[in-house]
Amino acid sequence: MSALPAEEVGEPSASHGAHRPQSLLLSFFGALVVDADLPPLPSVTLLDLLADLGVTEAAARATLKRMTQRGLLTRGQVGRTAEYALTPLAEDVLRRATERVTSPAPFEHPEGEWTLLSYSVPESRRDLRHRVRSRLTWAGFGGLRDGLWIAPGTVDVVAVLGRSDLADVAGLADAFAARPLPGTDVHRLVHRAWDVPAVRAAHTWFIDTWSRPPRVAGSLAQLTLLGADWLSLLRTDPGLPASQLGPAWPAAVSSTVYRRVFDGLAPAARAALERSLRTHGH
Repeated sequence: MSALPAEEVGEPSASHGAHRPQSLLLSFFGALVVDADLPPLPSVTLLDLLADLGVTEAAARATLKRMTQRGLLTRGQVGRTAEYALTPLAEDVLRRATERVTSPAPFEHPEGEWTLLSYSVPESRRDLRHRVRSRLTWAGFGGLRDGLWIAPGTVDVVAVLGRSDLADVAGLADAFAARPLPGTDVHRLVHRAWDVPAVRAAHTWFIDTWSRPPRVAGSLAQLTLLGADWLSLLRTDPGLPASQLGPAWPAAVSSTVYRRVFDGLAPAARAALERSLRTHGH
């Protein structure tokens, strides 16, 4: 992550509950390490955590190496023990993601408020197009047509596109705070910009999964997996207006389930992390 965009904290999964090792580690760091005044973490703590989540040691070590190369982690050595700490870049990104993660109502926006964004990226710049689309998706935008995106609520577009790696796009983007005029079929618009059945299914999966006993052992692994699942859901649902989505839209239930499970797991997970640090030399 030569420049880690916030959306990569909640990168899409191949399937429900399937997360890349980097996503799991970012979930762990975001929940338990950022602003917690902890010393660098011995590699065995991170390797044990990933092992509990089904990641092989080889894949875990490769992930730590890659995250260090991309500027997410710094690596130190104490005797024969490797230690890892977050870089300022990673801390900044995780703090910004935490604003959505901890919001009491992350799926709600003022009724009738929308943000329209138009931009142009040359077809030859596919790498840039991909970064823009990923950044916009994390920020809550859905595509109406090529180059025209819409998001519920009022989005700080400067913050979304203002990073140095998107400087070329920021100068070619125009954003507007918008409201539907009479006669606009908002229901059709929402269903054109987002796969609403898939968003509902993501909520249903999250609620069903975390209303049952956790699928991994240990509070540290459980909290990490909960965070990764929650970030994936936040990426999937930008806060679509419930009034346009049929009866019993499940977003509020998802928020309740997340907060209840997190509050139940966090004390034991923090204690488990402290035990691991003491055991391995801190």
